[in-house]
This record gives sequence, C-alpha cells and structure tokens, in this order.
Amino acid sequence: MPEFFADAEAAFDDARFVIWGYPFDGTACFRKGTVDGPEAIRFHSHNFESWLNDLGLDLRDVPAHDWGDVEAVADQAANNSAIEEIVGRIGAAGKFPVGLGGEHSLTPPAVAALKRHYPELGVIILDAHLDYRDGYQGAKWSHAATTRRVSEIVGPERVRPLGIRSLSREELHAAREDGLSYVEAGWSELREHLSDMVEALDGPLYLSLDMDAIDPAFAPGVGTPEPFGMTPHEVLQVLNFLSDRLVGFDCVETCPPADNGNTAALAARLVRHTIGAVAKAQPRDTATP
Repeated sequence: MPEFFADAEAAFDDARFVIWGYPFDGTACFRKGTVDGPEAIRFHSHNFESWLNDLGLDLRDVPAHDWGDVEAVADQAANNSAIEEIVGRIGAAGKFPVGLGGEHSLTPPAVAALKRHYPELGVIILDAHLDYRDGYQGAKWSHAATTRRVSEIVGPERVRPLGIRSLSREELHAAREDGLSYVEAGWSELREHLSDMVEALDGPLYLSLDMDAIDPAFAPGVGTPEPFGMTPHEVLQVLNFLSDRLVGFDCVETCPPADNGNTAALAARLVRHTIGAVAKAQPRDTATP
C-alpha cells in the first residue's frame, strides 16, 4: 500500500473528500507507466504546505480520507465493477470522490457510479485527445475511448471535452454525427467557453483532468504527450470556475517514468487545489446530494 495522500487523515465517516487510486495502464498505447501514477502523486503531495494561500484555506481544516487503490487486474470489466463499487459508496455517503490515475479508462465507471446519485450529471473532460474511438486495439474500455464511453452513460449532450488538439478523422465524423460539442485548444477567452459550458450543462458536474491537456513543457510525464496545450494557470481557472458545481473529480495519465517527478508534483498540487476550491465554494452543510 503506498503512503496516504497528504492531509487525508480523516476516517471515512468523518471525511468530506475521499481519495482513491487506480494503478492501471493496461490499454496504454504509447508510453507505459501510468500504473505508477497514484503512488507518485501521493508521494509528491507531501511536498506542499497545507495552507493554500490563493484560496485562504488550510487543508488541515478540510476532512479528507484516502481509501487506497483499486486492486486492478487485467480484466477491465472487473476493474470497472470495483471502481463503481468504491465510487458508488462514496457518492451514497454524500462525499466527494477524488480519483488518481492511472490511465483515463478509470473515468467511465466512476461517472456511471455517480450518475445513480446525480441523474442530471454533466461531465467536463480536460484532455489533449478527443478519445471518441469506439474502442482501440481490441479494447472497448481503452483510454482512447473514454469520451465515447462517458457519452454513452450520460448522453453526448451532457459531455464537454476542453483543450482538444488531437483526434482522428473517424472520431471527428463520429462526434459530428452524435452531436458531441468540444472545445479545441488555442482559445482567446477561456472564461467565455466555461460560461457556455456551465450554461449548457445545468446541474452537478464531474470534472476529469487528463494531465496531457497541459502542454508538455509543463507536464512532460504523461502517457501520450501532445504539444500546444493548456498552462497550469488555465487549469486553475477551470477548477475555480467550476468549483461550486463539482460533485466528483479525477486526475489521470500521470506517467512517472517519463520525467523527473515534475508532472506528478503538478498533479498533486492540482488535486490539492481542487479539494480546497470545492471546500471553499461548497460549505459542508450544503454538500450532500
């Protein structure tokens, strides 16, 4: 068992946030190594002060619990069931799930579990890749099919990918046919796009952060790096903008063997900011479903 995420020392029953990990890279199609992501993110989380100066909040005052990792196996159907069980229990208890990847295939079962508690759930995905293939290399639940699988769960009208700069011609045609709206990288005004998203997706939101949404100049340690991406500050803007609507979050595709720890450190810091931003925007007594 890897060490616990920093400042996540509360018991499950007392926690507002519950962190869980998915150490799996079974469908990785470029670099392997995201299996080590959850442990690396936990390790680097201990580098930071508990005081979040930009939020005026101390994470020691925010009760969080680290569940540990899903016992991932080669069978993705079994993994999906395990994820749905964990996230379903977290949601049923009125708590906020925080998933650590591992590859992006963790997101569809997590969304499926939360949708049972939030029927009008919307999903925003920060990603370099559209991931709208109908499976890849024989794997229906490939990380390259994440947006497609999520769209089948909540409906393509309830999904908004953001930061897209890589997709196949087949994905482009499929997205147009299904009516999937997405925002490419290179925007002039991020807040305008976010305003349009939250207006279209009224109700609770799940946010999935694929670390390759961030430019590899800032986050080189990912499974599938793609240039011309977001900056960490732009990701912070997204987190702050959505914090009053979020009911679940994951941070995926950190690939520790591909760099010197900088990407895992950035992922840990973004996870910590997410917990703080949601805690500040959603008082505990109004956070239950």
